Amino acid sequence: MINLSILLEDSARTVPERTAIVCRGREFTYGEIDGLANRVANGLKQIGIEEGDKVALACPNLYFFPVVYYGILKTGAVVVPLNILLKGREIAYHLADSDSKAFFCFAGTPDLPLGDEGFKGFGESDNCFDFILLSDDRTAAKRYDNAISFEHFIEDQPDTFESAQTSPDDTSVILYTSGTTGQPKGAELSHLNMMLNARLSDTMYERRDHDVHLLTLPLFHSFGQTVQMNAGFYNRATLALVPRFSPDAALETMDRFGATIFAGVPTMYWALLHHPPSHEFDLEKIASNLRLCVSGGSPLPVEVIKDFSAKFQADIIEGYGLSETSPIATFNKPGESRPGSVGRAVWGVEVRVVDDLGRDVPPGELGEVVIRGHNIMKGYYKRPEATAAAIRHGWFHSGDIGRFDEDGFLSITDRVKDMIIRGGFNVYPRELEEVLMAHEAVSLCSVIGVPSDEHRKRSRRSSSANPARL
Repeated sequence: MINLSILLEDSARTVPERTAIVCRGREFTYGEIDGLANRVANGLKQIGIEEGDKVALACPNLYFFPVVYYGILKTGAVVVPLNILLKGREIAYHLADSDSKAFFCFAGTPDLPLGDEGFKGFGESDNCFDFILLSDDRTAAKRYDNAISFEHFIEDQPDTFESAQTSPDDTSVILYTSGTTGQPKGAELSHLNMMLNARLSDTMYERRDHDVHLLTLPLFHSFGQTVQMNAGFYNRATLALVPRFSPDAALETMDRFGATIFAGVPTMYWALLHHPPSHEFDLEKIASNLRLCVSGGSPLPVEVIKDFSAKFQADIIEGYGLSETSPIATFNKPGESRPGSVGRAVWGVEVRVVDDLGRDVPPGELGEVVIRGHNIMKGYYKRPEATAAAIRHGWFHSGDIGRFDEDGFLSITDRVKDMIIRGGFNVYPRELEEVLMAHEAVSLCSVIGVPSDEHRKRSRRSSSANPARL
């Protein structure tokens, strides 16, 4: 029996007084976060949530997110994190598709009216019965009929709770992924999927007592949720939450709290690299504290890696994964990393690069990346056909194009659907972007395919002259 909430509970038992969360001038210890999560769990039980029920959560990087996330898990229910940029009709779709019975929604800000959009979506749902507004202002819920304020929801609830003893294969989280076509699909991830992925941190880099994670990645996404929040709580780290990324906010938090670990996507690294110098931040101090920088989400240009490492005196290590793989599949270990690659398969996971017939291609040749191991999702929620198309003979087909080098380091080139065909030749935008980025006059670039009338005419003439030509 295993429940993902043990990541929080074990640390709360061991280091209850250690700071777990810092955000917007507030600090919470591990004991406090666990106690609040227990109160959420008791509140959910009171409104009738049972094991296996789905509960949606839409919230930026604030203390509410881990409190509600682990509170849902403690009951044996399933967390359904929602993108905070969704509009009302999109929220309604996600609530209906996931069969969510309750919805925790952040009240929002003038720039992010999440409460209004969330309540619109909730109002269009036939299966979701409770709307809990996440705000420090308990009067904010009065704006919405029958909404419950977070403070009212946990009021008078005990701060102890006996967590449900879920099975390893029970679903813990449903992460929605848009893919490239059709409506978003919910990837069902089990307690074991998420638990082992969080614990992979032990095999990827050295664990040190009391690391400080700068967490700017959205927690509703698999990258921030697993690689930083779950792994951070498992490692008893302090998580410095930044609700909305900006270079100023990130650097101020690094400087103030002495961040030792930062994870981001390429656009974040580019923004930090090109942020003008400021007397407000001690870059030397920031660089002396940073010990690990991780990049994922999309390939990071090699030139950005070089320039960032020179400015912050910290190496960037790339990894690779998808929502469907919990998400980590490959990773560059410190001291063994190869710029431009996403590393080798992590413990317990196998990765291959195959051709259209599913055959392994030689090192140096391009093919589709396929993955199997403890990290692969159970499937797409209520979509057996989509699941069968994605997981074939036990291998998850990523839709990403990559290649291995002679030592087994993987490089991701592009998505299968992004490939450009020019005159019968396959052209991968990432390869062209790397060449352009090497020029001193180019700061950032993106390559896309544009239809060519000339090539279309040539293709017609060629086909007409030789109908049998493929």
